[in-house]
Amino acid sequence: MSATEFQLFQEHRQREWVRLRTLVLLRWIAIIGQTVAIFVAINVYNLKFEYGLAAMTVGASVIANLFSIFLYPENKRLSGRETFLMLVFDILQLGLLLFLTGGLHNPFALLMMAPVTIAATALRLQNTVILGGITIVIITALSFYYMPLTSDSGFPLILPGLFRFGYWLALVVGIIFMSGYTRRVTVEMQTMGDALVATQLALTREQKLTDLGGVVAAAAHELGTPLATIKLVSSELMEELDTNQELFDDAKLIRDQADRCRDILRSMGRAGKDDQHLKQAPLETVVREAGDPHQNRGKSVIYDIYPAEGAASRQPLMFRRPEIIHGLRNLIQNAVDFSNTRVHIDCEWNDETVSIRISDDGDGFSPHVISRIGDPFMRRRRSADLNDQRPGYEGMGMGLFIAKTLLERTGAKLRFTNRGDFGDPDAPKGALVWVEWPRSLIEPKQNVANKGLGENHPFTG
Repeated sequence: MSATEFQLFQEHRQREWVRLRTLVLLRWIAIIGQTVAIFVAINVYNLKFEYGLAAMTVGASVIANLFSIFLYPENKRLSGRETFLMLVFDILQLGLLLFLTGGLHNPFALLMMAPVTIAATALRLQNTVILGGITIVIITALSFYYMPLTSDSGFPLILPGLFRFGYWLALVVGIIFMSGYTRRVTVEMQTMGDALVATQLALTREQKLTDLGGVVAAAAHELGTPLATIKLVSSELMEELDTNQELFDDAKLIRDQADRCRDILRSMGRAGKDDQHLKQAPLETVVREAGDPHQNRGKSVIYDIYPAEGAASRQPLMFRRPEIIHGLRNLIQNAVDFSNTRVHIDCEWNDETVSIRISDDGDGFSPHVISRIGDPFMRRRRSADLNDQRPGYEGMGMGLFIAKTLLERTGAKLRFTNRGDFGDPDAPKGALVWVEWPRSLIEPKQNVANKGLGENHPFTG
C-alpha cells in the first residue's frame, strides 16, 4: 500500500467512524452531571447564581440530544464534519454554563478538556487544532468575563489572581498535552492496526499460493500413472488394428483409466491434497524459492550456502511455512530495489542455529532510519533522490514491517544494520539484514524409523 493509497484509506475510514449513539450517550452523562451539580450547589451549598439561565443552558443540550435521537437512526455514523459540529456545540454549551457559574473560579472548568480529547481520537488534525483553539479562546475569555458565584451571605467565591492565572495556564497546557498525547497514541494504534491487516492479507495470499502449489504437485503425482497407462495402451492400439478380444480388453482398460482420472480431478477440484513433500525442504531450496521472483530484475542475486566451522555439512531441513517464504521474499525484494548491481544471500548453520544474511551494494540505511526499521508506514529508506532511481515508488516501510512481523512469528530474530558498521573502514557499503532462528523452531523432527513422510491427506481448511 503506497503513501497516497494509505492516506485516502485513512481519510475514508475516519469519514464515518464515530457512531451518533456514542456522542449522544456521552452528552447524556454530561447533562446528568451538570444537573446534579446545579442541584447540589443550590440545595446543599446555597450558592447564588442565575438558576434559570443555567437550567436553560442544560436544557439546550437535552433538546439537541432529543433532536439527534428522533431525526437520525440509532446506528448512524457521523461524518468528520458532523462530529466536529457536535463537539463545537458541546464546548460552547459548557462555556456558556461556566460563564453563568463563575468562569474559571468554577472547578468544573476542567471539563473543557473533554471535547478536545474526544476530537483528538476521532477527527483529523486540522479539526482537532481548530477545536483546541476555540476551547483556549473560551477559557481565556472566562478568566475575565463571568457571572460570579456567591454564597448565601452574598460573599463572592473567587480565586486570588495568581491562582486564577495558574488554573488558566494549567487548563491550556492540559488541553495541548492531552490532545497531542491522545492523538499520537490513536494514530499509532490505527497505523499498527492497518499494518497488521496488511500483514494478515499478505500471509493469507502466500498461504493460498502454497496450497495451490500443493494441488499442482498432487495433480502431477496422481495423474502420472493413469496418463502414462493411457499413452501406452493408445500406442498399442495404434499398432494393432485387428478386431480381437485382446483389443477389446485394452479399450476397456482405457475406459477404466479415464474414469480414474476423472475421479482424481473431481477430488482435487473439491479440496486438493496436502503434499507432505511440500511441507519441508532443504535450507537452500527455501531461500532460493523466496528469491526466485527477483532473479531477473537486472541485479545479480548471489547465494552462498555453507556450514559453520565444526558443523555437519548436510543442509538442515526447514518447514516451508508461508511466513518464512514471504518474509524472506520481502527482505530480498528490498535489497534488490536499493542495490546498485548485486545482492548477496549468505546462509549458514551450526548445531543450534540457522542464519541468513541478506546484503546489497547500495547506499545502505540512513542512520536516522535504522532505529525505526520495522515500524509500519515509514517514509523512506534514504533521501528523496531514490525516487528518481525508482519512479513511482513511495517507501513506507510496509514491506519491512510485514517481513519482520512474519519472520518473528516463526521465532526469528532480525537485525538491521549497514555493512560498514562493524568497525572495518575498508568494508563495502550497503545494507545488511541478519535473520537467525533456533533450529528447533524451524527444523522438522527427523523420522528415526525412516518410514518416509506418510500419505498425502485432503486439505481440511
